Amino acid sequence: MGSKNKGRTMMEVGADGVAVITIINPPINSLSLDVLQSLKESYDEALRRDDVKAVVVTGANGKFSGGFDITAFGGIQKGKVEQPKPGYISVEVLTDTLEAARKPSVAAIDGLALGGGLEVAMVCHARISTPTAQLGLPELQLGIIPGFGGTQRLPRLVGLTKSLEMMLTSKSVKGEEALGLGLVDAVVSSHELVNTARRWALDILARRKPWVASLYKTDKIESLGEAREILNFARAQARKQAPNLKHPLVCIDVIEEGIVAGPKAALWKEAEAFQGLLKSDTCKSLIHIFFAQRGTSKVPGITDRGLVPRRVKKVAILGGGLMGSGIATALILSNYTVILKEVNEKFLEAGIGRVKANLQSRVKKGKMTQEKFEKTISLLRGVLDYESFRDVDMVIEAVIENVSLKQQIFADLEKYCPPHCILASNTSTIDLNLIGERTKSQDRIIGAHFFSPAHVMPLLEIVRTNQTSPQIIVDLLDVGKKIKKTPIVVGNCTGFAVNRMFFPYTQAGLFLVERGTDVYQIDQVITKFGMPMGPFRLADLVGFGVAIATGMQFVENFPERTYKSMLIPIMQDDKRAGETTRKGFYLYDNKRKASPDPRLKMYIEKARSFSGVAVDPKFVKLSEKDIVEMIFFPVVNEACRVFAEGIAVKAADLDIAAVMGMGFPPYRGGIMFWADSLGSKYIYSRMEEWSNMYGGFFKPCAFLAERAAKGAPLSAPVELGKSRL
Repeated sequence: MGSKNKGRTMMEVGADGVAVITIINPPINSLSLDVLQSLKESYDEALRRDDVKAVVVTGANGKFSGGFDITAFGGIQKGKVEQPKPGYISVEVLTDTLEAARKPSVAAIDGLALGGGLEVAMVCHARISTPTAQLGLPELQLGIIPGFGGTQRLPRLVGLTKSLEMMLTSKSVKGEEALGLGLVDAVVSSHELVNTARRWALDILARRKPWVASLYKTDKIESLGEAREILNFARAQARKQAPNLKHPLVCIDVIEEGIVAGPKAALWKEAEAFQGLLKSDTCKSLIHIFFAQRGTSKVPGITDRGLVPRRVKKVAILGGGLMGSGIATALILSNYTVILKEVNEKFLEAGIGRVKANLQSRVKKGKMTQEKFEKTISLLRGVLDYESFRDVDMVIEAVIENVSLKQQIFADLEKYCPPHCILASNTSTIDLNLIGERTKSQDRIIGAHFFSPAHVMPLLEIVRTNQTSPQIIVDLLDVGKKIKKTPIVVGNCTGFAVNRMFFPYTQAGLFLVERGTDVYQIDQVITKFGMPMGPFRLADLVGFGVAIATGMQFVENFPERTYKSMLIPIMQDDKRAGETTRKGFYLYDNKRKASPDPRLKMYIEKARSFSGVAVDPKFVKLSEKDIVEMIFFPVVNEACRVFAEGIAVKAADLDIAAVMGMGFPPYRGGIMFWADSLGSKYIYSRMEEWSNMYGGFFKPCAFLAERAAKGAPLSAPVELGKSRL
């Protein structure tokens, strides 16, 4: 199982004749197979004993249960853990033992009842919850469906429409809302919870409260015709929103089976579908991402030293542009006091205006009350000088990418900020050693690279140099966590992890276009693969100015493997800069809707004449598979370099960087995980073939060649001694 100490349940029988069965498996009382087995034994005992009249099920330490133990999935997938026979838990334990028991049971829910946890609660004959408890079935996030009867009981308790929404979006509800939906029967404070549940159980026994088996409730289920309409609408939505995913459709089919063939038959179908999905590539990928995301904050040699993060109370931000204002928004939303510095009144006003607009959009969407808005914005203060920097705990510089300007700023910061202050830069490309060259504080200098828009995008790249002190890294990891970002710690190099891995993404696109592949077809194929947008729509979004500036960084630093195309500069010379000018690779209307531009051909022909490249019929008719591979294999190749150089500590960090920084589809497991599903040998042979035909842009790096020769996975750990960290 996942934990060294086996999970279990404990039973105590009170003088009132109520047996309280408590789930114990810290930290979130997950339902390992041990726990489920123990739950069955406790139940059997409660049913045998004459002094037990009724049962209450609850969880230790204020948490009911966070669901099935996900660490066990990996073991089952690899065949290391024996899987119970299909339907054993769902039918034999939960339905035939707990729900069909001759003694009533009540679930007392505090903290969490998610996934299998909620499924156990729904088997009880009533549910009492605290107002803030979270209840939900988030299994679809892991590529599976609820496997302990959730697909049948949730619709019967809350109705089809709401249950589909909860399952397909993995959204949980709080106790108060659950009461309104009929998912729980009463809401009480946590210190009254167990006693209320005990009384409720005795009331069911005395028939003062209804004795309900959720599986057979019918009052919330629509007529067959109406139910089919709802389910078909849900299918159409699922196909539209996630065309590459099968498991949402499987979930809908299993729900439908319950309505057509009856709930008991559907439990067997659910169990069978669950087993099948558990072995799917989608499930393996999503479970890999689940653990990879939780592993990014563990950094060998840094987070294992016992260092305690220092408290950061006040943060100063330099620059109120798009990035600076986004970072300020993220910080005040998490209750940090923030000082925003600009060079003049006009810029300062604009910067504070942007933060206000970010918060206002939350108010409009109903995610924030006006009162909370006032309270949050009061944490922000604008300034024009360094006077109020004397007591800040951290500074984040977010000015334009100009080396001498940044050097001057860091020299000033050293004078005004206290000696414990973290000095961070949000640079996306400039070497941090260069930025801190004029200071004596290089142990305090660190990169805090946010992605735009900073208050929305979930990734934070923490960039350390050889001189950054471990304490500063631990401090920033803590801030990252508090502002709800997933932090990855990377080494210092051009482009760090995300931008460096993905610099060949657009370049590979340009390579194909100059040889005759259609721009719009490339974007379409890449979006179909699962990216939020293809390389050209992305170039329009970030703007050609940024695209050229970052492109230049890579030309300077990696000349032997950059594909140099004049297409973007030619378009920029003709006053096209992407979405902001309403024309780039696409044309944009005033609602930012993109449409193809027939004039693009003219620019492409001009770019070809610069490159000396002719249209190749093979590229005009390139298959979808070839487009995906020619765009992504150069990205994999660069990811291999980043890993081999020790810029990233582990391959899983690069998977998270790709998913959260670039929108690589999580159901493919991230860039390295996906590459390993194709095999190092295959990727190497394709790259080698292209490199012989088209030159250095495709040349496989030494690491890729080495792994391919051994037939080894790309994500296997790098031998020590190579890491740049």
